[in-house]
Amino acid sequence: MTTPKTPRPPQKNSDDELRRARGRPRAFNDKTEQNTIKSLDRSLEVLTELAKIGAANLSELARALQESPATIYRILVTMQAHRIVEFDEAQQIWHVGAGAFLIGSAFLRRTGLIERARPVLRQLMEETGETANLGVENDGAVLFVSQVETHAAIRAFFPPGTRSPLHASGIGKVLLAHSPNSRAVGALEGYTTHTITDPHQLAAELASIQTRGYAVDNEERTDGMRCVAAPIRNAYREIIAGLSVSGPISRVTPGRIHELAACVVAAANSVSMSLGAGEP
Repeated sequence: MTTPKTPRPPQKNSDDELRRARGRPRAFNDKTEQNTIKSLDRSLEVLTELAKIGAANLSELARALQESPATIYRILVTMQAHRIVEFDEAQQIWHVGAGAFLIGSAFLRRTGLIERARPVLRQLMEETGETANLGVENDGAVLFVSQVETHAAIRAFFPPGTRSPLHASGIGKVLLAHSPNSRAVGALEGYTTHTITDPHQLAAELASIQTRGYAVDNEERTDGMRCVAAPIRNAYREIIAGLSVSGPISRVTPGRIHELAACVVAAANSVSMSLGAGEP
């Protein structure tokens, strides 16, 4: 006599379960504190503060984070083992390490934008004699992700990782001008006497940028520096980045803006086409 087999329960194979198995646990929608690791959270706070300061001794970091030096020291030593931070024995100073750079560079490798823009940036710098920059929007600011510096002694300098306010930079205004939320900018902080801090004036400026196809930062972030920027589009014709040239007002004169704008727009269109955007 054959014993009947107990039927197996049907296997669940929904898209939701596949998605959960690949990247998130069952409770991924739960944002409560139980889903965070406090020691890791504290370590990232230390790393973020150290990156903001640039270099600091143990006492300075502990004071800035309102933690005990012993706690901060244990965190630093742990990160040092992974080269996330480095320690200068002579000066007793902590710095962000090469390991942090290697991890952070994964952000740049996420897309072909950096790779495709790099030769165009170099050509743009040679053509204009000014520093060429590439930036994307990140958490409500411009994040500079690549730069080719001019050979001139006096020059603009925005190393990769530098952030700048959207309303006070050429690339930022280009991104704002083509953003559906361009009218939803928060408080407009003034950085120089040229910074646009009036929302109505900024709205008019963004409308002009849409019409002419490029933006000008006229000493709005840094006194003595001008910038001309244009948008970069992806294969879906979406604005995903901005490209610019920056230099001192002695070289980037009002009379030269039109010439530089033509170069920058052409360079941005070249990158856009390489990303599949097609003819402008």
